[in-house]
Amino acid sequence: MKTLAENVTDTLRDAILHGHYKPGARIEEIPLAKQMGVSRTPVRAALGNLVNEGLIDHQPKRGYAIRTFAINDIMAAYEVRSVLEGLACRSAAANGLTPLQIERLEANLKNGDRILSKGTLNPDDHAPYQKINVEIHETLLEASGNAWVSRFAVQAQNIPFASDRIILWDDHAVILRSHGDHHRIVEAIQTRDCERAEQLMREHVFYAGIILKKNYERLITLQT
Repeated sequence: MKTLAENVTDTLRDAILHGHYKPGARIEEIPLAKQMGVSRTPVRAALGNLVNEGLIDHQPKRGYAIRTFAINDIMAAYEVRSVLEGLACRSAAANGLTPLQIERLEANLKNGDRILSKGTLNPDDHAPYQKINVEIHETLLEASGNAWVSRFAVQAQNIPFASDRIILWDDHAVILRSHGDHHRIVEAIQTRDCERAEQLMREHVFYAGIILKKNYERLITLQT
């Protein structure tokens, strides 16, 4: 079970990754603690964790500020993600999937198919599909059997807009292609085609970065 500080860290991290805080914005312990309904202690610990992750900066006597990432930083993170998650899929294909991993992946693929079969993107489906996407990527990282790959891949995602939790929910064709990638990646892993599994995942993540880059200015505008 996670500690309160870990839960606060997860909440703050998710808010930052989704752009709910403007880059450069200052955050303070007391107002944040009141807003979250907790004491200052877990907030202080959470802020320290996020400083270590590089998401916020601590300035002596000035407090904390949301770190600013240029688009080049974000695209570099996507490049790292593509390599690491591609390696994870290569390893997963070499190792083989466990019955539980197969069950989890097939359930998420099926649920994604159901959501996208409507032919349009329903706002109420955004969060459920986001959860599907995260579970697929996390399962494949787990299936790599390499804790270092998982660790560094997660670290690469801890940059605003570079996370697998970011789904731009406004183009059905783009989401349909992305989910089709999921099917092809899982199929390659199940048939133990290591090279194809790696290349498919690298292209999948790289393409997500291209879509983000095309929409970056609009996303930044929405933050201001």
